[in-house]
Amino acid sequence: MTSDSSGICIVIPAFNEEISIPYVIHALLRRYPDFTVLVVNDGSSDLTAEVAAAAGARVVTLPHNLGIGGAVQTGYLYCARKGFKIAVQVDADGQHKPEELAKIIQPIVDGRADMVLGSRFLEKTSYRSTLGRRVGIFILSKLVSLFVRQSVTDPTSGFRAVNRRGIELFARDYSTDYPEVDSLVLLKKHRLRILEVPVEMDRRQAGRSSITPIRSMYYMLKVTLSIMIKSFR
Repeated sequence: MTSDSSGICIVIPAFNEEISIPYVIHALLRRYPDFTVLVVNDGSSDLTAEVAAAAGARVVTLPHNLGIGGAVQTGYLYCARKGFKIAVQVDADGQHKPEELAKIIQPIVDGRADMVLGSRFLEKTSYRSTLGRRVGIFILSKLVSLFVRQSVTDPTSGFRAVNRRGIELFARDYSTDYPEVDSLVLLKKHRLRILEVPVEMDRRQAGRSSITPIRSMYYMLKVTLSIMIKSFR
């Protein structure tokens, strides 16, 4: 991978991730010491901010919990104001492997895409999830593919990279409720190019997902309505 490393910022939204966040930061900086790692501490009640700073990350702390959308947009605002050319979104729970970053950054560097989305389902990988979640992602992928007019296999993936155009767009406009999915529709409305690449992901290193089967169904219904409204607006 060839690029000006000083122009790349890795944005990690984090809420009560004091156990996993040092592992994530150390792994990233060990492999990419010239990248900037920004942790957006989303009103955590634990020591997320302190351990992230000690691990070598820059930390922005929000006074209240805004949710994933607000935290990620804060990261894009930071990247926009600091002049970064590429922003990479990585989860704080350790699912996203540092060795896979080149796959989502290189197409941006080469000018082949404005956003690159890391997909667990584009090719067969070792990643495993519950049947309910796989079904939900499958339905969302068909819905998003319809509205963006290209195949998207993993619309809920938070492992993604955007160029300067994407940074500036998301700094101005970013969904607070369903950011991963809504952002794809937003990109396409602004005629930015989306590219999916296959990546390997791990299970989360610590903690538990807040997405229960009931919440998954509720999420599916609301995100479907959100996509339809944004597409026809």
